[in-house]
Amino acid sequence: MSNILITGGLGLIGHNVVVNLMKDHNIVIVDTKTTYGLVPQDEIDYLMNERFKVIASRVTNNNDINIYPIDIASPQMLSLFEKYEFSHVIHLASFPRQKVVNVNPTAGSRAMSEGLLNLLELSKQHNVKRFTYISSSMVYGDFDDQVTEDYNCKPQGQYGIMKLAGEWLVRDYTRQCGMEHTIIRPSAVYGPLDVEDRVISKFLITAMKGGTLSVNGKSETLDFTYVQDAADGIAAATFSSKAANKTYNITKSHSVSLYEAAKLAVNIVGKGKITVKSKDKDFPSRGALNIDAARKDFKFDPKVDVEEGFKIYYDWLSNSPFWIKKTNSAD
Repeated sequence: MSNILITGGLGLIGHNVVVNLMKDHNIVIVDTKTTYGLVPQDEIDYLMNERFKVIASRVTNNNDINIYPIDIASPQMLSLFEKYEFSHVIHLASFPRQKVVNVNPTAGSRAMSEGLLNLLELSKQHNVKRFTYISSSMVYGDFDDQVTEDYNCKPQGQYGIMKLAGEWLVRDYTRQCGMEHTIIRPSAVYGPLDVEDRVISKFLITAMKGGTLSVNGKSETLDFTYVQDAADGIAAATFSSKAANKTYNITKSHSVSLYEAAKLAVNIVGKGKITVKSKDKDFPSRGALNIDAARKDFKFDPKVDVEEGFKIYYDWLSNSPFWIKKTNSAD
């Protein structure tokens, strides 16, 4: 079995990628379990524990899972590369979205720039075969439906700019040393074990509290992608020979308006109200991404539409002791 490094391996997408790959590979997880200075500590503690339990429940005698709470920009990362001789690196560790970077752009840059450079340098020095970089649909800036990977990227805001800069760094390192790369651009990923401070999480949890869901721009759309579909695409791309040195959209490829998403959340939960506000100027207008390249090269086939995905997520929330307590206390 080869050794695979997954940074951010206890994150929402990360722990699903771990579960996807752990049957056939030895997985090393690096994750600092950070709150980003924004997520409540009790929520992070709960989610990290639950994500770990999902991984631990699938461990067999045929594989190893090793978890290290190391900052990816730290010199300590060297010891892991020396010990495990990774064949592949899947880099998910990042400040996860625009709002979080805006709160602390300096810390965001350390994770998204310094950390990435440290990993690339170590990967070059230790002969990593493939470096998979998880970017974001935010690199595109404003776009309509069916945008392909060769679209002229014009990111708005520090998060999208740093993600796009990361893509260029990855390409330049692989140009220098011959290491393969694959770049993944997901969009609006959601699902069980997500933090509250994201669009679908906010909609469902606010509805469960009987509160008012705020829609920032009635006609604004997102390409909502269920987390398992995103994880499947990342895993498949990482080990596809056709995906070497290429960039892929990994999404559901179906745009849904924020207003329709809010209505769906209220209908599923059975309570809650909706208010419509002006578009958030910090976020670009986005549509659906074209995924033909991923379908062709490694048979990416996202299966969960928003109606099913929202219901799965709500079922998990409504059976979570943590969220039952939180939502009941709002009554």
